[in-house]
Amino acid sequence: MSDHITLVGNVVGDPEERATRGGDPIAAFRLAVSERRFDRERGQWIDGHTNYYAVSVFGELGRNALESLHKGERVIVAGRPRLREWETDAKRGVSADVTADAIGHDLRWGVSTFRRSAKAGATGAAHPDEPAARETPNGAEAWNVPGDTPADPRASADGIPDAAGERGATPLVEVAADATPF
Repeated sequence: MSDHITLVGNVVGDPEERATRGGDPIAAFRLAVSERRFDRERGQWIDGHTNYYAVSVFGELGRNALESLHKGERVIVAGRPRLREWETDAKRGVSADVTADAIGHDLRWGVSTFRRSAKAGATGAAHPDEPAARETPNGAEAWNVPGDTPADPRASADGIPDAAGERGATPLVEVAADATPF
C-alpha cells in the first residue's frame, strides 16, 4: 500500500519531455505549493513557506500534461509521494518527488476547456476504470451513460427512459450528439 497526496500549486516551468529506458514519454515539472493565510490583525493576506515538488507524469497522462500545462498555471496534482536523498560534492539534501496519478487545472483561478485526446485506432475505453465509448448513429464517439446503453431494456427508442422505465419517454434535457454528458 502506498501513500497518496493531493497538492494544489503553481507550475514553476513548462513541463519537460523525458523518456523511460523503454522510450515511453515522461512529463516532468516542478510544482510550488505555498501556504497563504489571512492575517486579521493586519487585514491582509500573508504568504507562508513554499514547498517545491518534482512531479513525474507517465504514459497518456504525461502526453496530455505536456500539451496542457504551462509555466505559472495553478493545478491540482494527486499522486504518490517519495522522499529522495541526494548528494553532490558540495552538499546533500532531500527532495520531495511525486508520481502523478491525476492532474487538472484549478478552476478557482481560471477557465479550462476539456478536449478528449485522440488515440489512433482506439474504439474502447482509454483507461480500464473508464466506461467504454460507443459509436453513435452519425459515427461520432460518445460515452456510455448509465441507463443509456442498447442492452438496457428500459431504454426508450431515443435512449432515455421515463421514471417508470417506459419506452418513448420525452427527454428532460436534450444533449447534442457531440457533447460529453457529465
